[in-house]
Amino acid sequence: MATDTARSEAITLKDKGNQAFKDHDWPAAIDFYSQAIDKYDSDPAFYSNRAQANIKLEAYGYAIADASTALKLDPNNVKAYWRRAIANTAILNSQAALRDFKLVCKKEPNNKDAKLKLAECEKLVKRIQFLKAIEVSDPPSAFVDLDIDSIEVPGDYDGVKIKDKMTQEFIDDMIERFKNGKKLHKKYVYQIIKAVKDIVYDEPTMVEMEVAPKTQLTVCGDTHGQYFDLLEIFRLNGYPADDHAYLFNGDFVDRGSWSTEIILLLYAYKWLRPKYFFLNRGNHETDDMNRVYGFEGECKAKYSDKVFKLFSESFSALPLATLVGKKYLTLHGGLFSDDKTSLDDIRKLNRHQQRQPGQQGLMMEMLWTDPQTTPGRGPSKRGVGLQFGPDVTKRFCDNNGLEAVIRSHEVRMEGYEVEHNGKCITVFSAPKYCDTTENKGAYINIGPELKLDFHKFDAVPHPDIKPMAYAQSSLMSMM
Repeated sequence: MATDTARSEAITLKDKGNQAFKDHDWPAAIDFYSQAIDKYDSDPAFYSNRAQANIKLEAYGYAIADASTALKLDPNNVKAYWRRAIANTAILNSQAALRDFKLVCKKEPNNKDAKLKLAECEKLVKRIQFLKAIEVSDPPSAFVDLDIDSIEVPGDYDGVKIKDKMTQEFIDDMIERFKNGKKLHKKYVYQIIKAVKDIVYDEPTMVEMEVAPKTQLTVCGDTHGQYFDLLEIFRLNGYPADDHAYLFNGDFVDRGSWSTEIILLLYAYKWLRPKYFFLNRGNHETDDMNRVYGFEGECKAKYSDKVFKLFSESFSALPLATLVGKKYLTLHGGLFSDDKTSLDDIRKLNRHQQRQPGQQGLMMEMLWTDPQTTPGRGPSKRGVGLQFGPDVTKRFCDNNGLEAVIRSHEVRMEGYEVEHNGKCITVFSAPKYCDTTENKGAYINIGPELKLDFHKFDAVPHPDIKPMAYAQSSLMSMM
């Protein structure tokens, strides 16, 4: 009788989770599904539903674990196979995804959508294998033999022109061009990427900056190709200027369908004001993510494969962290697997010897890790990297004389979150992420006194182009 009561209460909680999911409140949905599981842990639907909500929050490791539990309880749960396949696809574990898509097709032989996704997954596996086969350890620079000076801009080009330096007039025109769906001439695209690649290559792996008197620094998190929301930040908070510096903390591109517009605008500002505009690399400024999540496809659709290769090389030159006023370490992902890791280790890291972050090591951890509420360290909810607790953050801050760590990398429903007793701050600047998550965006203003001033903002309308429009596999639209 007690079991029946517990199951009945659990189903009520699951129904609340389903409603939260319909409302695109993924954290609330996960909370209700978790409460249902605490009441009654033998219903595979509870785990399968939570897996789907975890996919929405990019907690792909958790989604795989939940789907696997659902399958232990019910080996014929097709939804669980499907969701595990999607989660494995998201972390580029395509072989595991392929096995599950095959099982879905075997269990539902008349499911046309499953057959389509299986074919897409097979294509993705073959492409990954092909790229690995032709990969060279030290590829030649994409800028070799690129004679930018010899490229002529036609006389009827209807935009502002530049010669050998960036101008505010060019940026103002660029902003309007992009709003109206226009592109830059390829010569200017090449010039911008080359200029910024050279600037950031010479910057240290950890840039160290101060907020001067009568100035302000704004720290922004992920923008993910949401160009019109980036412009909303500037409208609300002011455009970059010599007395108003900006730091963008990675994940400028992918998912949103205006990634080239965002990165070209950010790069243009970096070229115009290199000492007052800062860019940290994110986990999406990497080749493997760009190939799957849309940026490579967008570059090819709007410009060329050459442009993608130039961006790829420039991404590998970006700094990995910025130390603000000796108090705030700002980096995209988070902290480390070893308590002995220090700011000096970041300073000494030669990022130019390692173009891509790989699956382990300091660079991977800086781009991929996440905070957790429990002490110590744990496996990553994403399936990549690790998680670090409040004690880890406190030790790192104490050992390095820091006030806090500022990071991004994760959706926060209010745009930002202060965790770990104020020592770990997450800021995310892509509101209504991927047009599906009902989150706000946020940014942080820091003045000379180094106090943090948090601001939230809502998404603004954009032209009717869906997220992931340029992803080269329809599988990714299921994220």
